[in-house]
Amino acid sequence: MKQDDKDTTKTGFFEKNPALKIREFLSFLSVRFGLIFALNMQITIIFYWVYQLTEDKLALGYVGLAEVIPAVGFSLFAGHYVDLVEKRKMVLICVITYVLLGLGLFALTTPYAFEALGLNNTLYLIYFFVFCGGIIRSFTGPSIFSLFGLVVPRKDYVNATSWSSMIRQMGLVLGPVAAGILIAFDGIEAGMLAVVVLELLLLIPLLSISVKPILKKEKEPILQSLTMGLRFVLKTPELLGAQLLDMFSVLFGGAVALLPVYQKEILHVDEVGFGILRAAPGIGAIVTMVILAFIPLRTYPGRKLFIAVTGFALSIIVFGISTNFLLSFFMLLFSGMFDAISVVIRGTILQLVTPDHMRGRVASVNTMFVSSSNELGDFESGVMAHWLGTVRAVVVGGCLTLGVVAITFFTAPQLRRFGFDDHEDKKED
Repeated sequence: MKQDDKDTTKTGFFEKNPALKIREFLSFLSVRFGLIFALNMQITIIFYWVYQLTEDKLALGYVGLAEVIPAVGFSLFAGHYVDLVEKRKMVLICVITYVLLGLGLFALTTPYAFEALGLNNTLYLIYFFVFCGGIIRSFTGPSIFSLFGLVVPRKDYVNATSWSSMIRQMGLVLGPVAAGILIAFDGIEAGMLAVVVLELLLLIPLLSISVKPILKKEKEPILQSLTMGLRFVLKTPELLGAQLLDMFSVLFGGAVALLPVYQKEILHVDEVGFGILRAAPGIGAIVTMVILAFIPLRTYPGRKLFIAVTGFALSIIVFGISTNFLLSFFMLLFSGMFDAISVVIRGTILQLVTPDHMRGRVASVNTMFVSSSNELGDFESGVMAHWLGTVRAVVVGGCLTLGVVAITFFTAPQLRRFGFDDHEDKKED
């Protein structure tokens, strides 16, 4: 009887999560988790490293700016190129270039390199490597997005997006925690070496995914192709509204770049505490993703998106004024929970409305609108903290996010009325 109950439970779980039955999707999740884990471990170490070298809040903003410039500048070309090439090969190239980048950063962390280069040259090279990472990222986002659409059937997009987002958030959580532990016990140098080893291991699951067909067959003038993804987003109100809502909420509401300041000057915690704070949004996101695996987001996704971003903004405002470690942790936790709902809804909208032959170009626009807003938000946070002070900068950013929610709610009715089922039916037909 117990065995029967166990089998029934197992069957029910996989009936609710059909994407987990796909072997290549599991390999895809392994690559996505490993890459997010390694890169967030790396950027956490870089933020800590730069602040320890300079004790300058504006220097933290420059780290974000160094990545956002190439991520935006190369995005349209990256989307055009990704649509023309085989997707697994493109992801493979991105992973290999990340390994080379990681080796460069590891070499820079050694005592010999600092003695030979000095403070200023070391900082310039850190910004240079971050800039190179932004270039790679402009290709990685569209490549991962396009590969997702080739390993998962369209009918499973909602479920697969939830799991992909959960895996992403696990990387966001565990990467910074691992970075904090390594910094505390073995130093920055060991952390950078661990990033390189992890990226090399990603080649194993990536090579288990089969070669995929190239869906874009027709030839187009390059200028027309470069702008086609942008024109598609601008002509799709529900997608444009979701992109703008997330872009401005992350731009104004991001506080992660200022965590080293909160750690040292406001909350007075050690390196492990810094890693825990950095991981808090991801922990909240994982909790939400687990819930969504059993209670999928099927009804009124547009309305829920607005509620989620409002909750995110309020959490950031309370975090900004908090001087208590536990309260700060839970506010960051709640911000991650609300953000997770936003990520799943926005990601599913993007998958459902994007034609297969345009996935690379539309995803590149997503990089420009959304992904790069994280780094631009880091720069904005650094500048605002430099001008207004850390606490005022975070609180003002949260208030601006509430304003963005209100404006988008009244100007994007298609997003308010968006439903997953309607668009799945259209695509299946």
